[in-house]
Amino acid sequence: MKNLKMYEPSDKMISLIKDDYNLLQALGSFGINLGFGDKTVAETCQMNNVDTYTFLAVVNFIINGSAKHEDDELIDVRTLLHYLDASHTYFLDYQLPSIRRQLAETFDEKDSLGHLIMKFYDGYAREIQRHMRYEEKTLFPYVEALLEGRQANNYNVETFSKHHESTDKALRELKLMIIKYLPSDAHRNNKLTATLYDIYNNEEWLKLHAEVEDKIFVPAVRRLETETKQNDVTKNISTMVFKGGADNSESLSDREKDVIVALVQGMSNKEIADHLCISTNTVITHRRNIARKLQIHSPAGLTIYAIVNGLVDISSVKL
Repeated sequence: MKNLKMYEPSDKMISLIKDDYNLLQALGSFGINLGFGDKTVAETCQMNNVDTYTFLAVVNFIINGSAKHEDDELIDVRTLLHYLDASHTYFLDYQLPSIRRQLAETFDEKDSLGHLIMKFYDGYAREIQRHMRYEEKTLFPYVEALLEGRQANNYNVETFSKHHESTDKALRELKLMIIKYLPSDAHRNNKLTATLYDIYNNEEWLKLHAEVEDKIFVPAVRRLETETKQNDVTKNISTMVFKGGADNSESLSDREKDVIVALVQGMSNKEIADHLCISTNTVITHRRNIARKLQIHSPAGLTIYAIVNGLVDISSVKL
């Protein structure tokens, strides 16, 4: 039965490990070093430059299966990204090779069934590696781009979410094959038991890893995508209305600036023509050029542009 305690920043870090030793691997993936003594979770995270809130979101999810943080805007995506990337390294560089060594030590070279199981395991390991490398080459760089404020047009987290494969099925099959079909004797039974124990642990680890991605990471990336899109819209509006004129203000002629001021003051084309002693057709031509150069077509946009660029004083504008 799951421990229903929700851990807080003020809890001792050692208490978490005592309650669930499986968190040792999570500590390593977060980049938290051992030797934290009696420090609290907050103190330990701060000492290791880890976002405490995000750390506890993952820890509480791993221990309790709590989805409390699924839509939590305080989750730090960069911390999650580092955690998932480091988890991949741990699994691919340590866990998979470790289990393979244990299997190899258990089977005799002349054991045809053992040889087939080794082949099965190697195929499984390649599939896991393919899956995780895909995330590292596609999903993780995409998220890094979002964190830098860039939106990729040819990818989104929904693409990943829809094709997020379950990677624990083959491991479960391997476990059952060993239990059901592999003949053992007293000499290798202990080795097989130890190997099975690790396989069971890794089966659970893979399941939790996938759930952290689906329940915490993917929703956090969705929010990041939304924020990036909103920032892009704001930036485009800002560029169009405020910077568009500023960047192109040198290309505006003095006469065009005069036309803008007159427009802001509410004059019609004929009134502008009379005021500037030019023809109405010339006013229309100036207005076309202004719209083309500034990419601003509305009177409100021109008013904002004129105020921002000092062509008129805001006190003289009828709002």
